[in-house]
Amino acid sequence: MTAHIIDGKAFAASVREKVAGHVARLKDGHGITPGLAVVLVGEDPASEVYVRNKGKQTVEVGMASFEHKLPAETSEADLLALIEQLNADPAVHGILVQLPLPGHLDSDLVINSIDPAKDVDGFHISNVGLLGTGQKSMVPCTPLGCLMMLRDHLGSLSGLNAVVIGRSNIVGKPMAQLLLGDSCTVTIAHSRTKDIEEVCRRADILVAAVGRPEMVTGDWIKPGATVIDVGINRVPAPEKGEGKTRLVGDVEFASAVEVAGAITPVPGGVGPMTIACLLANTVTAACRANGLPEPEGLTA
Repeated sequence: MTAHIIDGKAFAASVREKVAGHVARLKDGHGITPGLAVVLVGEDPASEVYVRNKGKQTVEVGMASFEHKLPAETSEADLLALIEQLNADPAVHGILVQLPLPGHLDSDLVINSIDPAKDVDGFHISNVGLLGTGQKSMVPCTPLGCLMMLRDHLGSLSGLNAVVIGRSNIVGKPMAQLLLGDSCTVTIAHSRTKDIEEVCRRADILVAAVGRPEMVTGDWIKPGATVIDVGINRVPAPEKGEGKTRLVGDVEFASAVEVAGAITPVPGGVGPMTIACLLANTVTAACRANGLPEPEGLTA
């Protein structure tokens, strides 16, 4: 058996198309242009590329893009003042502060200074609590993307056994909450889990988000299971030349694809969904801010 490959790039394109349709309807029917503000502090090369891609895709779907690039030595007071300004700006429906921040800035303090209704990353403690208690919240983008792909491939998730490897606040914990919300039976596995291979073999849905290259091999996977690989790891690729690298996931694709029923590749799986869901969250935030129905198919 060879697994069905879940094409995250194509699925993300379909999500962006839905977002663009909702944006057009908000503009034409209500005179509202959803706006996303991205704040970048410092000159981290990976963050700069990511922010540039976010800005490009924001404009492509018809939304307003507001970029604020601050020097690395920006004080905490100045950053908080900017966030307060964005919180009060009615043209801004979503605010994202690009992480990681320079070491002298308190990330938790900064994230929790964002208006929870504009927290399109879903990291504010209020949104974490709302998600954990099954209430309406802003949902972290990567787990939301994973949930969308699972629903698209499997339909109803009710009653399925799901295992999430990894307990981070960004992916592991919110992913588990979303799966619970769809009536899965959920186990969170991590570095201290005993017999982790056996735990994984019971999963109908296996989400790997642990940050260890190719940790999950084919013999960890239940035949026919759906595997979502969130990992993005750079490893040496001597076959490409000296000093060259390649991207791999947390799942060893070559062995997993022979056992799983469906699997996301790396690259081209979960990755493209993150920005697509950021755009979706911004539209959702704009609708909620104006008392309008939430965009169908773009929320948890």
